[in-house]
Amino acid sequence: MSEHTVAFSHGMRVVHDGPRQAPPLLLIHGSGASGSCWGPVVPALAQHHHVIRVDLPGCGQSPPAMSYDVPVQACRIAALLDSLGYHSVAVVGHSSGGYVATALAEQRRDLVRALALLSSGPSPEAQLPEPLLLRVLLAPPLGPILWARRSDAMIRKGILATCARPVEIPDDLVADVRNIRYSVLRKILSRNTAYITERSVPERLVPREIPVLVAFGAADPRWEPSSAYRYDVVPNAWVELLPGVGHMPMLEDPEETGDLLLNFAATEVDTAPAAP
Repeated sequence: MSEHTVAFSHGMRVVHDGPRQAPPLLLIHGSGASGSCWGPVVPALAQHHHVIRVDLPGCGQSPPAMSYDVPVQACRIAALLDSLGYHSVAVVGHSSGGYVATALAEQRRDLVRALALLSSGPSPEAQLPEPLLLRVLLAPPLGPILWARRSDAMIRKGILATCARPVEIPDDLVADVRNIRYSVLRKILSRNTAYITERSVPERLVPREIPVLVAFGAADPRWEPSSAYRYDVVPNAWVELLPGVGHMPMLEDPEETGDLLLNFAATEVDTAPAAP
């Protein structure tokens, strides 16, 4: 029987969907977002998996934290999965959520049986200039002032600026983005950049020996779409470009994105969680 529950654990809001006995699938959002961004794909995924969504610290409905270093974020996720009794999980990260997922695979190869990266830029040089609205919202001196005065319409425009097609932005995602503090987001962005500057994501994944799906929108305005092929150096990597899709595939084409994730998650046999 499917179920939907919400809890707070290890400093994060955690949302569970789908049968508890089904294979686990963890979804990690990107910077400036929350677990709500996955809403359009959850119903399809939860038919076959126990879907776990988190709001990383300082995002959505999770309180701020002392550190936003990517390896520290991964440690929090590992502690959460351990507390839930999972031993082998398929992990999906969107944008910088892919960096947290990668760091989790670096730290705990035993926990990550398969890894999917959606719109996760491989290194800083692959980043494209930010859309104008995001540059204004994120850069001083106007950024802090405008951020505090954002309307729901402005938040929607900010999300749409990263998309290549018109989409309906879920109300709960708008509310969650409103909760994010400007200072917190700046710290998160800084630590994410430090992680991929120190070493690219493909380099980090080469020795992991796990199945990896990399999917980019072919019209992503934030990352050079062709940079997805830098992941070709990763053994067991499968690269997909989604036509007509920008940076938010789960919002822009939830049906295709859901099918892609389901097909990928089915490539390996999940390990059931330990009994509570």
